[in-house]
Amino acid sequence: MPGKKILMIVGDFGEDYEIMVPFQALQMVGHEVHAVCPEREEGDVVKTAIHDFRGDQTYLETRGHNFELTATFDDVDPADYDALVVPGGRAPEYLRTYDAVLDAVRHFFDEGKPVASICHGPQILAAAGVLDGYEMTAYPAVQAEVEAAGCSWVDEVTTDKNLVTGQAWPDHPEWLAQFLDLLGTEIQHGQAAPADD
Repeated sequence: MPGKKILMIVGDFGEDYEIMVPFQALQMVGHEVHAVCPEREEGDVVKTAIHDFRGDQTYLETRGHNFELTATFDDVDPADYDALVVPGGRAPEYLRTYDAVLDAVRHFFDEGKPVASICHGPQILAAAGVLDGYEMTAYPAVQAEVEAAGCSWVDEVTTDKNLVTGQAWPDHPEWLAQFLDLLGTEIQHGQAAPADD
């Protein structure tokens, strides 16, 4: 089965693991991922942040990496993509102010294409007005916001129709597995040949 073409919408101080891990994992299994950011071009970078959970009332945020964009936001047409990934971090709070970002998100929901969102990413989905009637999760501090947008809250990684959601990067194994199922990705597990002595 040929790989899918996936759009990922990122921005400055998006969560490092929630950008890097799905970006690389999806490529690893044969999908093509175009990471874009409004007002940035292919080859530009966004700065990421690492959110660490250390027993405080909220996460600790430290500087992550420079993540290189693989496409230019203004040049992409959502109709050319099979699926969408919306990572979390602080980026969603301002990315949701771009009409073009909201229009892109609406396309994937209007067409029933697979969407994976995690942590604060659902803030963008809420702003796009696409969550009504869905069962989903997000970072717990975003619960009131997504419920106000019409969804039913669950406290675990979940898939409902075309949408896969998780609470934060510790959910990656299950979140990515459910997204790969939604994409129809089949992974062949083979046995490695023993090394010659």
